[in-house]
Amino acid sequence: MDRFSFLNAAHTEFFAQLYDQYLENPDSVEPSWRSFFQGFDFGMATYNEENKVEQIAHFAATNSDINLVSDKLQKEFNVLKLIDGYRSRGHLFTKTNPVRERRTSSPTLDISNFGLSSADLNTVFDAAKVINIQPCTLQEIITHLDTIYCQHIGVEYMYIRNPEVVEWIQKKLGVNDNQPKFSLDEKKSILNKLNQAVSFENFLHTKYVGQKRFSLEGGESIIPALDALIEKAAEKGVEQFVMGMAHRGRLNVLANIFGKSTQDIFGEFDGKDYDQEYFDGDVKYHLGLTADKVTSSGKNININLAPNPSHLETVGAVIEGITRAKQDKYFPNDFSKVLPIAVHGDAAIAGQGILYEIVQMAQLDGYKTGGTIHIVINNQVGFTTNYLDARSSTYCTDVAKVTLSPVLHVNADDAEAVVHAMSFALDFRMQFGRDVFIDLLGYRKYGHNEGDEPRFTQPVLYKIIAKHKNPRDIYMDKLLAEGVVDSTFVKGLEHEYKSNLEVNLEESRKKDLTIITPFMKNEWKGFEQVSDAEMLKKVDTSFPKVALDSVIKTVSTLPSDKKFINKISKIVTDRKTGYDNNTIDWGTAETLAYGALLTEGFDVRISGQDVERGTFSHRHAVVKVEDSEEEVVLLNAVENKKGKFNIYNSLLSEYGVLGFDYGYALANPNTLTIWEAQFGDFSNGAQIMIDQYISCGEDKWNNQNGIVLLLPHGYEGQGAEHSSARMERYLQLCARHNMYVADCTTPANFFHLLRRQMKTTFRKPLVVFTPKSLLRDPRCVSTVEELATGSFQETFDDATVTKADVKTLVFCTGKFYYDITAERENNGRKDVAVVRIEQLFPLPVEQLKAIIATYPNVDDYVWAQEEPKNMGAYSYMLMNFDLVKWRLASLKAYAAPAAGSYTRAKRRHADAIKMVFDKNLFR
Repeated sequence: MDRFSFLNAAHTEFFAQLYDQYLENPDSVEPSWRSFFQGFDFGMATYNEENKVEQIAHFAATNSDINLVSDKLQKEFNVLKLIDGYRSRGHLFTKTNPVRERRTSSPTLDISNFGLSSADLNTVFDAAKVINIQPCTLQEIITHLDTIYCQHIGVEYMYIRNPEVVEWIQKKLGVNDNQPKFSLDEKKSILNKLNQAVSFENFLHTKYVGQKRFSLEGGESIIPALDALIEKAAEKGVEQFVMGMAHRGRLNVLANIFGKSTQDIFGEFDGKDYDQEYFDGDVKYHLGLTADKVTSSGKNININLAPNPSHLETVGAVIEGITRAKQDKYFPNDFSKVLPIAVHGDAAIAGQGILYEIVQMAQLDGYKTGGTIHIVINNQVGFTTNYLDARSSTYCTDVAKVTLSPVLHVNADDAEAVVHAMSFALDFRMQFGRDVFIDLLGYRKYGHNEGDEPRFTQPVLYKIIAKHKNPRDIYMDKLLAEGVVDSTFVKGLEHEYKSNLEVNLEESRKKDLTIITPFMKNEWKGFEQVSDAEMLKKVDTSFPKVALDSVIKTVSTLPSDKKFINKISKIVTDRKTGYDNNTIDWGTAETLAYGALLTEGFDVRISGQDVERGTFSHRHAVVKVEDSEEEVVLLNAVENKKGKFNIYNSLLSEYGVLGFDYGYALANPNTLTIWEAQFGDFSNGAQIMIDQYISCGEDKWNNQNGIVLLLPHGYEGQGAEHSSARMERYLQLCARHNMYVADCTTPANFFHLLRRQMKTTFRKPLVVFTPKSLLRDPRCVSTVEELATGSFQETFDDATVTKADVKTLVFCTGKFYYDITAERENNGRKDVAVVRIEQLFPLPVEQLKAIIATYPNVDDYVWAQEEPKNMGAYSYMLMNFDLVKWRLASLKAYAAPAAGSYTRAKRRHADAIKMVFDKNLFR
């Protein structure tokens, strides 16, 4: 097919309408069209009404050289091809790059490529109707198309497959020929925000010479654009905004969009200590802010800029989770009320794979947020890397095509065009609830930071940038020429803003400490920050047996009017059988924990790969009707349920999904938010989220978070990738009061652990190493009484021994306990006691001291683990457990967590167990 074929255009309805007009009154259509349709009727032996448009187009394409089509009509079709060419490729020929000559593209939009010539320029063509103007000359059509598609805004959208969306975009672009049209007051407002953006950067550059600030210079037009976006969105009913961005321009956005006190910003530049002792803070261009503000029209809105680390684009997943949590909590029936805005760098959006994960979440039930506005501050340089080395795609925004999202490429020097594009993006999001991208082509005035020398790597580019006017001065000249403002007005704006900065700088330097404003303070009312000592205090997690009886009845009873496969029926009814027999397994205890929390008014959200059923088929929170695959969620039928239960099978993503769920937990502390890895070590794919957010978010940004990670762990001969959840990595991250790490051995203890997560007056991340084989091990069961009246036990002493007889005291965690005690029974060893440490962090040192004191005759202390010496909890215990001198019973150090051979793995496992009972085997 011709690369400019009109068959790719979105104007095929034009053919159908004209053909219908011909059928009703042949003389009412232009003679060449009448001849064409006569040929069409003759050429089509059978006419199918449903495929009318396609048949007309196909006939025109395949008969263009036959006498049935007149020369005039052929020219009409050539004009249609030209229109299609502009719509499909006009973005390649725009004036959107302020400092570089853009790469040339071929074929061009020259009319000769479309079978037209200069002789046709004064010919009037009916095809103009396709672009919603009256029949006019080819020259007028070209001028119209060039104005829409090839000026300071280039638009990509022709890959979108929904005709309704394409038609909406084309009509929208036709308004003012895609050119800005602002009132005098709007133009003055744009100039005012541009002045703030430019003056702020100039002020910092003068007062804090050489300090890193990741300035916005070269992209200042985003400030009036964001201001206009928030104002207009509020008018459309948006009440909350959630924004994420990397470093560049963050301080400017905080000051001039979020209204952060510049006194506080100056305090951060001066390097003062913080006014709080319990967190260490972060560099100024990583910090976030929540603010309530009133728009110019009097609308009250809540705006949030999420804090983030240097790991670019990670925050994109977090803000989607924050947004969804706010939508679920405040506006469950209207997601449009909360608007996520993601600001990217050009190198990051092209290079960071998490963007693909986030984009793929955009329309999934568990993760959609009603459309995100993505804005790229396109510096055309990534640190020192030119764009030609930064991507293989034509544009940095080509990931947008994954979800068929429109992209607007805009010249950052044209402030009105940028604001106009932002308005288009907002209207699109509100209309369709889908993502939209704005590629803001600008430059970076200095190096990657203000201490870099960019001429080392881009000498030619930076000669151009050095002579280039900033967007404010460019716009000021434009408004002066139009007579909208005079020089006095401009000088007044600059003087007023800079004077205010001078006053705030002086006031800031009178203060001794820096104040960090908490992020999303309103969501965290009633929650306190605590030390590790508080984390070790007992929490009442009991739940009345009569209430448990009610929950188990619901979650073990399938609807009688629906048919389920036999295995499902047995799994569900076995819950009640085990409950009645006082042998509650892991899956039942977990389900009861969720049911209990729901009756107490807490919400539960679980997501991850295959979580609805559970990787090991133990959960079955969602069951399917056999004939229809209708979903049945028994927990939603729990009597007196006050909370909401949601569980979602995620896409095959760890990084993006865990980032989303972290954000969700950050915005809704009253929801038990769980991410489960398919196998524990799959969390490796989300390591940045764990290292940079989960383990230290409270310490860096003062943010509590109650996210729960369920990581299947245990050595059952399944190979290197399906054994270890890499316990050692999490324990290495533990310090002070940052999170809980647990490895439970009983269903009841897991029940209470999950309940404790919500019953405290604080929130900490919780990492749980969950079992695989123990899910169905008859030894791993609990009683109803243990669930109803118990509480979480950080340690379990050995209740099966006579303490005076014990010579060897073994400490272990998790599944290995069952392996050791089984061997003890086989050997008849009554001189060995096994103590389980259920909570590894914070380590319950006082409990362990008390337990040790009850064994008067022990002379052999052992730390036992199934993991190799260089893995598991061994190194952590060396640093933190110095109550006694103990020996190690474990495998020697290995590179891989486990052997691939089942036989070898079982042999090694048996060797580790033998070492527990024979000190002579100590390595």
